[in-house]
Amino acid sequence: MDIMLSGGTGFIGKALTSYLISQGHRIYVLTRRENHPADSENLQYVQWDPSHSSLPFSSIDAVINLAGEPINSGRWTPSKKEQIMNSRITSTRALITHLKQLDHLPKTFINASAVGYYGTSLFETFTEDNLKHGTDFLAQTVVNWENEAQKADQLGIRTIYARFGIVLGKNEGALPRMILPYQLFIGGTIGSGDQWVSWIHLDDAVKMIAFALENEAVSGPLNVTAPHPVTMKQFGKTISKVLNRPHWIPVPEFVLRGLLGEMSSLIVDGQKVLPKKAMNNDYVHSYSNIEEALFDILK
Repeated sequence: MDIMLSGGTGFIGKALTSYLISQGHRIYVLTRRENHPADSENLQYVQWDPSHSSLPFSSIDAVINLAGEPINSGRWTPSKKEQIMNSRITSTRALITHLKQLDHLPKTFINASAVGYYGTSLFETFTEDNLKHGTDFLAQTVVNWENEAQKADQLGIRTIYARFGIVLGKNEGALPRMILPYQLFIGGTIGSGDQWVSWIHLDDAVKMIAFALENEAVSGPLNVTAPHPVTMKQFGKTISKVLNRPHWIPVPEFVLRGLLGEMSSLIVDGQKVLPKKAMNNDYVHSYSNIEEALFDILK
């Protein structure tokens, strides 16, 4: 396939690009940067500014949109929240506007999303069957983002909303920050420890997107998570076990809320999310439980 990828230079995007190329696809990565060197004949960087540039294609087989301001870099001030929301809406809207100008529409549009759609809960289990969404800032951001992406579906393009959980990788994403206290011998339970962590190994996140790309039975919301979410206490104890470090100094919830403000909800709140649609369509996770996933990444 000829695949156009927005957000291809980010944490997930880089891994996804490498995997799709290894599967024989040709990838066009949209970037604002000029003269971005490519290290594969099946990879081409295309300079594109969503505010005014047109896409240099007459047709494309599929589009994957991962672009958006990081949600875990800095306190959620009013201006930061505006950037988080607008970066997602603007890039998605621009992509779909330019897709309409192609001679042939792509068959598939995969838009990044997040399990934050469901809101937070200590007790409820969420699958793609849950239509009710949360009311907090992150949930509203996801709802608005998916509503914008839905315009691709209205054009007759098979559209998938990839609701990512916490993606675990070695050098980027959330995990390096989460293991740092353990590396310093001061790791412990964060918040109550009862909040759920819906996680996924980076390898599975990438393969699940590729799976959705190639499986025409998959459309609409897709929870990109592992089948066995864990509590924050279990998560911390597993890091402790894999790194052979103590798990002993707790970080109270009120401290995190004081330090991080509203952004602390990413850590002290959570939701138990299952990848029902992927499993029903016979996707097999390479890393189903948190211990084998962390052992692979950290060892």
